[in-house]
Amino acid sequence: MTDPRRALPGVNALLERDGIRALLHEAPRALVVDAVRQAVARVRDAGAVLEGDAAWVEAVRDALARAQTPSLRPVINATGVVLHTNLGRAPLAPAAIHAMVRVASGYSNLEYDLEAGARGSRYDHCAALLRELTGAEDALVVNNGAAALVLALDTLAAEREVIISRGELVEIGGSFRVHEIAARSRATLREVGATNRTHLADYTRAIGERTAAFLKVHRSNFAIAGYVAEASVSELVPAAREHGLAIIHDLGSGLLIPLDDLGLRGEPTVRQALDAGATVVTMSGDKLLGGPQAGLVVGNAGAIAAMKRNPLARAFRVDKATLAALEATLALYRDPEQARREIPALAMLAEAPDSIRARAERVQRLLRDRGVNADVTNSASAVGAGAFPTAELPSFALALHGPAERWSARLRAGDPPVVARVHDARMLLDLRTVREDEVARLADAVVAANG
Repeated sequence: MTDPRRALPGVNALLERDGIRALLHEAPRALVVDAVRQAVARVRDAGAVLEGDAAWVEAVRDALARAQTPSLRPVINATGVVLHTNLGRAPLAPAAIHAMVRVASGYSNLEYDLEAGARGSRYDHCAALLRELTGAEDALVVNNGAAALVLALDTLAAEREVIISRGELVEIGGSFRVHEIAARSRATLREVGATNRTHLADYTRAIGERTAAFLKVHRSNFAIAGYVAEASVSELVPAAREHGLAIIHDLGSGLLIPLDDLGLRGEPTVRQALDAGATVVTMSGDKLLGGPQAGLVVGNAGAIAAMKRNPLARAFRVDKATLAALEATLALYRDPEQARREIPALAMLAEAPDSIRARAERVQRLLRDRGVNADVTNSASAVGAGAFPTAELPSFALALHGPAERWSARLRAGDPPVVARVHDARMLLDLRTVREDEVARLADAVVAANG
């Protein structure tokens, strides 16, 4: 029997066919040639036979489309997890997006003092707003929360010891552990207490000649209940002052305004953390704060000034687009109600279940009109990004009929991709995290995945 792969046309022969030659007007020649090679390879690997020019043009066009599709692209988040780390955490407010475009599209005064006509500092741009919103003496913005913590430890405790409770040796996303991140600074962590109970006396007994600081890590992504105890920052303050120690508080999520009225309790605000007596507080910008990825440090002016002088600060420095987005996001917090309306993460957390149900029913009608059946069902959304780990937000979802894994694969392969969740062998599309302007596209994506 003759192997059909022997009859496959060569790359040069395919490039001479009219339909494929026309693609050279749509994309660079090197990209088209590579697409031809990929198409031939896929046909060879599949042991298939393509007859006629039209079939080969379609195969090459598909390969070309895959090559031209950006690796990083928007998806519709139908998981119900508001701050989904794998999906980019907090969506940006329109004001933040506008600020990024305005600054990124030309030159800016990133490191130029317009008043003095001399070199300035990128660290000045968000500092005033952070001081205003948190009550801190000064503030510093770096490229992410881990960098903020490493910079604080390296600056305030280099070659010395930092005391931390064993109950706060937490692991964050991607299998990164706080103590392993901290170890990359020049500080040495000294663990005290037990997993479930650490007392003030555990900290004070561990103080020695090499002790530089206490480190408190907010357990934002899990909860310990039952026979538990911990020493708060305010309880540590007298011992810290007596021995001249810093208190570094890794807050994590960067909550600027309380969300108690939403049933989200137990997460301290940044101002509360500073008022408790921390020397510096570190946090992320893209979690509950609702801004771009960034690491924020607020607190004592002397400590912040020392961090700015640390050579690591340059390695961790933040770019102009991030600073623009962060400044615009922070400005919204001057009016907390405006922040809740216009910062997408806060608006999603605050949305009433009845409003979500109405959106789910609209999608259900759009699907039904196009022959796809789905049921509106109760759901439970989550905050995500390690914040309020035990909280469940009442929500509504669409349960699609049919095998959940089949739906999941087809939805992810669509344009736009849709990421949902499987629960009790059903594919659920939680509408809390689907924006109003995504409703029609979501319906289109489901219909396409059903075809």
